[in-house]
Amino acid sequence: MSPPRGGRVLNLDTLARLQSGLRTPGQALRLPVPDGMTAPLGCDAVAVPARFGPLVMPRLPRVGCVYADGTTWWWLVPSDSDHALEWPAPAHYATGAVVPDVPRVPDLIHRPDGTLPYTPPIPLYLALCRVTGTAPAWSRPVSA
Repeated sequence: MSPPRGGRVLNLDTLARLQSGLRTPGQALRLPVPDGMTAPLGCDAVAVPARFGPLVMPRLPRVGCVYADGTTWWWLVPSDSDHALEWPAPAHYATGAVVPDVPRVPDLIHRPDGTLPYTPPIPLYLALCRVTGTAPAWSRPVSA
């Protein structure tokens, strides 16, 4: 098949650039599950300021996919990992692994062995509580 006379042939790179140019500022992106991995439980993400990332990593017994840019680190966790958990500030829970207000998908800085992209949410929660100096929700006094 030959291109129409006087028309341009668009390749995938051109189309990708055109699509990225159509994004409006503040449009949310979704963290991808890397090729060869599956997410049978769905995916959400937990975001923290980048300064906490290196403090959290060694505290985890298993680290799943971690994405980062200059300001934020995101851990992929199974969907609904926020159920009955109050993630400590300044952590942010991102349903659907949607990251708003970023110009491009952050870089994958850690990929686990195997096919599951998840960081176990309870150890991640406890590590974040520890580095932020926050008591886990279940250990706080209950008021009447």
